Amino acid sequence: MTQAIGAEGMEIAALTRKGAQQFTDSVAVSFEGKSLTYAQLFERSCRLANALHALGVRPGERVATLSDNGLESVELIAGLAIGGYVRAALYTHNSTESNLYLLDDLIEASVLLIDAAHYEHLAAPLARARHPRHVIVLAGPAPPETLDYEEALAGAAATDPGVVSRPSDPHVIRFSAGTTGKPKGILHTVEGWRNVATEAALTMPRLTPDDRYLAAGPLSHAAQLPIYPILAAGGSIVIMRAFHPEHFLELIKREGCTTTLLVPTMIQMIVQHPAAATADVASLRGVFYGASPISEQTMTEARALWGDVLYQAYGQSEVAVLTTLSPRDHVPASSGSNRLRSAGRPTPNTVIRIVDEDGNDLPAGTIGEIAARTPAAMAGIWRDPDATAKRFLPDGSILTRDMGYLDEDGFLYLADRKEDMIISGGYNIWPAELENALGSHPAVAQVAVVGVPHDKWGETPKAVVVLRPGHHTSAEELIDWTSNKVGAVKRATSVEFADDLPKSPLGKVLRREVRARCLAAPVPGG
Repeated sequence: MTQAIGAEGMEIAALTRKGAQQFTDSVAVSFEGKSLTYAQLFERSCRLANALHALGVRPGERVATLSDNGLESVELIAGLAIGGYVRAALYTHNSTESNLYLLDDLIEASVLLIDAAHYEHLAAPLARARHPRHVIVLAGPAPPETLDYEEALAGAAATDPGVVSRPSDPHVIRFSAGTTGKPKGILHTVEGWRNVATEAALTMPRLTPDDRYLAAGPLSHAAQLPIYPILAAGGSIVIMRAFHPEHFLELIKREGCTTTLLVPTMIQMIVQHPAAATADVASLRGVFYGASPISEQTMTEARALWGDVLYQAYGQSEVAVLTTLSPRDHVPASSGSNRLRSAGRPTPNTVIRIVDEDGNDLPAGTIGEIAARTPAAMAGIWRDPDATAKRFLPDGSILTRDMGYLDEDGFLYLADRKEDMIISGGYNIWPAELENALGSHPAVAQVAVVGVPHDKWGETPKAVVVLRPGHHTSAEELIDWTSNKVGAVKRATSVEFADDLPKSPLGKVLRREVRARCLAAPVPGG
């Protein structure tokens, strides 16, 4: 993709329409032996939009999705855009309680599109929900109280509904936890999400109809970002149901995949797999990764196997792509460069500033909060104008709440986080959410959750717990408790019992001191 792509050319509804005209019989999406051509993708996307219209769902209403990767993943994205709906992807790794809060209380979704396997767990709570008027089940049999996805599409018109979305219309809601531990909605407009896609495209190698993107991670997360550039070029999207290193290597060879997006943990699993040394990955020319920096050892092993194809991307739900580290800067520290420790330079239309508490610029090398002025920024926090106002500076820069510094050459280096977010295997885990879960256990009096190093996941949540007098429990019980409350991905992976927690004079638990104490005994890898 190049800067020649017009603004409308990177909007997903326009891309799907154009693809049906220009790349009619080319494969747009493939998944486990099944595929959709560009014409079929457009037709099914239109049918989805029209099916929702027939149910009385109007443009601008929120439609939530809860699904694993599958053949329908891209048509969900495209169809909701064509219909003018606000798409909100729930996360399969969340607990049922969390997802119910997001779709019913936070965004008041009118429709839930859900895989049959996930509906089984959400059916009972959904019966008490106030807002979803329709539940549509895909990838399996639909219970009587729901609608069947394929039947809904078969009964809908295949023609373009002709919905015109304005640039300022709400388009996508992403979810991220707040400082209180309650999730918040990150709203992107049609124009803003289009700019996210364009900014992503400008960081990638020039794409052609011969390119194949391997979607190895959940398409509810960052793995969806390359979809727009690939569709604009007329390439194909190869979807994995779930990541597995050996299957990843097989798909690269069989499908001739040219680009993919991973987290460092995935890269580590791939390069350490016995099949990696002999795998044919000659087609790869762009391996993007994010969520955390890559270790020098993993980077060296990946370069030895794949060549200079690594791109690091730094962003967040509020601003999906901020900086990239190009292949030329993936060099070991022994070369005299420390660029591998950086998050790279700003994307073409992004300006990065480092500011103090008053929003004043800080000189190179000085740690402060990272602020970014970019057309790819969120529109705001869903239905929370006060929280939105706190995230923007007068010049339009968004405050990322991440701390870092710029060097003299404009490379960004991440330091501490303004909040204490834990990034484990590419997932964002907020200590407050886990602390709230543990605090609801009858035996727990006080708790602090911190990130500690982990050989495989980068870092992992550890809970330090003070028990109520006369109460007893075990670490295993509390770990299971968090798994049930917030999901297996976000659960605490270890628990330490203490007599007290370090606190400020005002009684606030000092997580930094807790973490410093825990670092003496890091959680082993595995």
